[in-house]
Amino acid sequence: MRHLELQNSQYYEFGPFRLAPGEHRLYRNGEVILLPPKEFDLLMLLVQNPGQVMNRESLIRALWPNTVVEDANLNVHISALRKALAENQGEQHYIETLPRLGYRFIAPVTEVNETEDVAQIQPGAGPENGAKSLIRNASLMAGHQEAGLEASSVASMDWYSRHRLAAVTLPLWLLAIGLLGFLAFLFFKPFRSTPADSGAGAPINVVPLTTYPGREMHPAFAPDGNQVAFVWSGEKDDNQDIYVRLVDGGNSVRLTDHPGDDVNPVWSPDGGTIAFYRSASDGDGIFLVPALGGAERKLTSAWANRFGFGSHTWIHWSPDGKWLVLSDKASAEEPFSLFLLSPETGEKRRLTSPPGSVIGDCSPAFSPDGNQVAFVRVISAVVGEVYLVSMNGGEGKRLTFDGAGAGTLAWTPNGREIVFSSRHGGNSRLFRIPVEGGAPQWLAATGSNAHYPAFSREGNRLAWRQNTIDTDIFRLATKTETSAPLSDLIVSTALEASPRYSPDGKRIVFVSNRSGSDEIWVCGSEGENPIRLTAFRGPLAGSPSWSPDGKQIVFDCRPEGNADIYVISAEGGQPRRLTTDSAEDIVPSWSRDGRWIYFTSNRSGRLQIWKMPADGGEASQMTKQGGFEPVESPDGQWLYFTQDRGSSSIWRMPTAGGAEAPVFDFHQKNYSRIWTVTGEGVYFAEAKSTTQSTIKFFSFSTQSEKTIAEIDRILPGSVSGLTISPDSRSLLFPFYAKRGSDLMMIENFR
Repeated sequence: MRHLELQNSQYYEFGPFRLAPGEHRLYRNGEVILLPPKEFDLLMLLVQNPGQVMNRESLIRALWPNTVVEDANLNVHISALRKALAENQGEQHYIETLPRLGYRFIAPVTEVNETEDVAQIQPGAGPENGAKSLIRNASLMAGHQEAGLEASSVASMDWYSRHRLAAVTLPLWLLAIGLLGFLAFLFFKPFRSTPADSGAGAPINVVPLTTYPGREMHPAFAPDGNQVAFVWSGEKDDNQDIYVRLVDGGNSVRLTDHPGDDVNPVWSPDGGTIAFYRSASDGDGIFLVPALGGAERKLTSAWANRFGFGSHTWIHWSPDGKWLVLSDKASAEEPFSLFLLSPETGEKRRLTSPPGSVIGDCSPAFSPDGNQVAFVRVISAVVGEVYLVSMNGGEGKRLTFDGAGAGTLAWTPNGREIVFSSRHGGNSRLFRIPVEGGAPQWLAATGSNAHYPAFSREGNRLAWRQNTIDTDIFRLATKTETSAPLSDLIVSTALEASPRYSPDGKRIVFVSNRSGSDEIWVCGSEGENPIRLTAFRGPLAGSPSWSPDGKQIVFDCRPEGNADIYVISAEGGQPRRLTTDSAEDIVPSWSRDGRWIYFTSNRSGRLQIWKMPADGGEASQMTKQGGFEPVESPDGQWLYFTQDRGSSSIWRMPTAGGAEAPVFDFHQKNYSRIWTVTGEGVYFAEAKSTTQSTIKFFSFSTQSEKTIAEIDRILPGSVSGLTISPDSRSLLFPFYAKRGSDLMMIENFR
């Protein structure tokens, strides 16, 4: 038997695969194959003992030390390992199952060391034919003995017991060097630089993290920083599920497969579990799934959260693993609050109590020390501010005062700053702000259209979602002898939405961010000669509506952070502010006689329909049961509206005042703002599938629906934008011309 020394660069090759213990990676023809830790350890045990029968009990003790585990868990990992090795059902090219005995690795394994000759280990060979396995097993034996796996417990390892003394005769100086290195690591670790203060060390490097077709979002780093969980809508962009992959590349492992949308994954501090939120037709909720894959467990139901930042809630795990923090509420009437939820017992504690005038608290994230929670208080559908609250509750501390749409956030690993997404200045971008307060600073390296920041604890990595979204305005002919033709009308590489025909049908008002921020634009009926009317340059201007004479346009905007109603000449000029109330005044429209302006406001605590004189003045409340986005009927007799933001139920009441009554429900909350009223009925949009949309018409006279057109495009959800021409021959609405997102990453963030 040759005398061997432990090598730093050691590999095991079989078929097209190379197993690299030092890197903890498996390669196929040079490409990284992502293996969860348990499956990697299982493959190591098998590969290091080719041809040897490994009984189930010993494998379980090695993989799950000091833990009671059912045999089924081993079956799951063997099955996943076979899938990673591309073994189909019934095929056993690498792993052989021996009923009632265990498993055996049957492929020839070649052990490669950089400084030694190649040694061939044939299946069935003992230590005489594979002497290098002695050192290999010696290096793993300490861990296996701690796991309760004795060498003598496996018949195939009897030879190891005979040579155990020889194995421990490794040069003592190697052990001494290793011990000194470990002590140095412990001593110097508190002094290592963190992402925010790493100074002028390694250069910042911006790289793509994922580039799949469809949409990738919601990145979450594993505690060791080497893996990332994320949401992917799939190659067909038809369903959102949770995936895991190595940060440095390789295949992705799919953890969930449900017809609902699975979003917002977050790792437990020990890296063993991933919590996520599921939005499904049978109810929304928080679920747990093993990070290596396996059976899901529903932790709790959650209130559907469908305001401006997406149709899901937000969750985060405390550093000690004892609590999840989530955004939820106990009833429809109250705003969203933050709650602490025990993943073990299901105990739930209220953390925040926002005022009833706001939508609520969302996007919570524990500080690295677990003492505070940062979150976003959503004032309105497009306005949110960053707050801090103690883990023990109490009054929140406000950090931002931008009046912009702060969305999601993350703590820097040193706990000194918070990075958050915001629409301050136009498109969504990432900003950083000290926890002590101060002026937010734009992270220019992340560019525009950046959302969902996430940090790794180690490695100084910052990941985020980069959007590539373009909506254009399309025209659909409603009266034609042939199939309904669809054509694009208002097109750019930016976002267009909220089109409205002028009373004479010769012009169209719409919202676009082609100038860098959401502004009000006007063009001709064929999309020609677009002219920008407003120049707020940051605050969102939206929901435009024509006056009956076509000379003015009313809209909402937030130049001072608070939403108010403005009016501007259709030829341009200085906008005039009509409301000054501290409440949210949004989504205005004109009465048919031009005397009144209707709008939505939460002045009474809940969104209701109000009206005021067209020239401004005192407003009066009209609805009592909730109201949003008012539209008067062509004859001026009825006022139509949805009952709330995100509601798909159409209601109406007499314009002179009176009872509020439901008309119909088209059951499409995502398209709740894409509808318009005519004298005969209501045109509205629905999702036929994840790739198709349907335009329908509800008749007042027959109380029935009919399909106008089925279109192989997706309408943007929660965006206003259906209008009909005065001659009722054309409908306008926004469609996605492009919809995608990738995950980006900065290495060496500071």
